[in-house]
Amino acid sequence: MERNRSVLKSRRKPSGAAVQRADLTDALYRAFFEEWAERGFAAISLERVAAKAGAGKAAIYRRFSSHHEFAAAAVTTLGLTMAMPEDHGSLEADVLAFLTRLRAVLRHPMIRRILPDLHAEAARSAPMRELNTRVAKARRVQAQVLLDRAIDRGELERTVDRDLALDLLPAPLYWRMVVLGVTPTRGQLAAEAIAIVAALKASARQC
Repeated sequence: MERNRSVLKSRRKPSGAAVQRADLTDALYRAFFEEWAERGFAAISLERVAAKAGAGKAAIYRRFSSHHEFAAAAVTTLGLTMAMPEDHGSLEADVLAFLTRLRAVLRHPMIRRILPDLHAEAARSAPMRELNTRVAKARRVQAQVLLDRAIDRGELERTVDRDLALDLLPAPLYWRMVVLGVTPTRGQLAAEAIAIVAALKASARQC
């Protein structure tokens, strides 16, 4: 009997602060993005976010102290991540694979709504500017792998202007899809990849 009591005690959940469920946190992130896409960051209601996630507002405040902290966690964890494509054997093929993957990300309806709003909020708010910068830096660190591969293959000089290169990789596609609202075809992506590679090689010669 004594042994059974000790087993039961060992199975009891710890008292004190509530244990934060990972599945509920993920549901809150998804609900936050839905609210952001529908209404814009400035009009986000944490009550609506909690309701969409099937939780109470207290579940949010146990995790985040503000809208900005919530946004930073959501974007960092689930938001605008994109793994770099594997090695396709050449810079042009790698760039085309990168553009294809980026096109898939930018075609998502929520992302196409959230990204312009994130940039607009960054112009008005220091915390959102910090978040926007953090996202951009993370993407640029990821994209370095494409340049490193090309340099190792001898396709690019080590003198390539990396900052310019990291601007060139996503900029034309981002402009076309997010600013103009046009989704390019596979053929247009291929033409864009050729132009970007030519620009990258030219930037190396200028250095």
